[in-house]
This record gives sequence, structure tokens and C-alpha cells, in this order.
Amino acid sequence: MTPGLLPVPGTARGVRACFTTRAGGASTGPYASLNLGSSVGDDPASVRANRAALAGALGFDPERAVAMRQVHGAEVLRVGPDDGAGSFTGSLAGVADADACVTTAPGVALLAMGADCPVIVAWRRDGAGAAAIHAGWRGLVAGVVEAGIAAMGVPRGEVHAVVGPHVGPCCYPVDHALRARMAGSFGPQVVRGDAVDLGECAAVALERAGVPAVQQGRVVGCTSCDAARFFSYRRDGQATGRQAAVVILGGGA
Repeated sequence: MTPGLLPVPGTARGVRACFTTRAGGASTGPYASLNLGSSVGDDPASVRANRAALAGALGFDPERAVAMRQVHGAEVLRVGPDDGAGSFTGSLAGVADADACVTTAPGVALLAMGADCPVIVAWRRDGAGAAAIHAGWRGLVAGVVEAGIAAMGVPRGEVHAVVGPHVGPCCYPVDHALRARMAGSFGPQVVRGDAVDLGECAAVALERAGVPAVQQGRVVGCTSCDAARFFSYRRDGQATGRQAAVVILGGGA
């Protein structure tokens, strides 16, 4: 069982990051196969196996991995060296209600999960801190990206970030009220016909947070279009899995 991974090249020394796909896991049915979400109806034993396989593939200690209870807000979780407390492959519970997590503790792995929402990995240029951010439209409007980057505690221009695969404007038509709200928050260019470009919203939010465009990246892929590689709530409804953004500060290979 080899997890499907989309690596993020060019991270700072001591930082590793990737985005997972749905391939290479133990889950079956609508969760096939590398579902990492613990609250979507999948068999907990399969989720534990998937998370353990991911930890093995990336070389991090699952006892020091942190996943959040994501609530589509702007709360930031500051993660210390022992805050995972074995929950990642044990209880499977997210350690706190938050949509961004940051750490300066070597050996800690941070995860943000999504099934259409943009998920973001970020790291300090000096390699001394990292963040994982879940940025759905509610979180984007609430300022989760700005809050997560600010919590890294460095001057503007000292962070790099990469936005992972998410639902594209090709598959994200929304009503007029939401289009107007997102245009008002992020500029008219984020509206594409009857749809919103969440990746462009995330890029605007990152730039506002002090991450210039030249220090941003994006892993291309529409989660709704690409059923072979990605889970998608919009495409498949409630019974679907979650892929993740993963960033590891120090430790491992």
C-alpha cells in the first residue's frame, strides 16, 4: 500500500511538504482508497491504516502528527512538540477546533484536510516554522489565511506557500449572493461566469498576508473533475473521503 503523493519541491531546509491523492489506501466504497478523514463515515480501522501508511511513506512519527477539527473558521492552533498525543492513528480525533495550525517544533507533522476546499502548506524561509491551512470560502472570508501566516511570526515576505488541488471554477457555480461576496472580498477577477475561483481567492489572501506572488505556488488539479485522483464533496456528496496537505518540520529522511 503506497500512498499517492504530490510532492512540493523547493521547500526550506528541514521542511518537507506534499499533498495526498486518493490512491494507495485501505478504504473501500466511496472512501476508496486513501481516505484520511476520520469523521466522514469510513471504517476507523481503514483510516488508521491509511494514516499509518502515510506516516511511513513520509517518514514522520504518527505520535507527533496533528490534524484539526476543521470548522470553516479562522482559528489558528499553535502546535507544540507533544500536542499530537497519539491522536492521529489512535483516537483519530482532531486535537482542537481550528482551520490553521502552525508549529516551530522539529519533528511535528501538520495536516489540513479537504474534499474541494483549498488546503495550503506554508513555511518560513529560515526553515524554523511551518503551517497547514484549510481555506474553504467561509474560512477565506473570515481571514484564516491571513491569521495562519501571521501566526508564523515573521516579517512580511519571509514565508513561502503552496495551494493544493481544490475544486476549480469549472465545477464551482454558486449563487449571485456568494459571487458578490467573494468579489467584494477578493476582487472581481475571482468570479468566472457563474462560478468562483477559490484558488485565486487564496492567492489574493496570501498576498495580503505578506506572501508575494513570486513566493506562492499552486498544485494544479480540480478535485471535482478528477475522480481518479481526488475526493470531492461537490461531485459525490457527503459519502466521500478527504485528502490532505501535509507539512513536516524537521525529522524523518
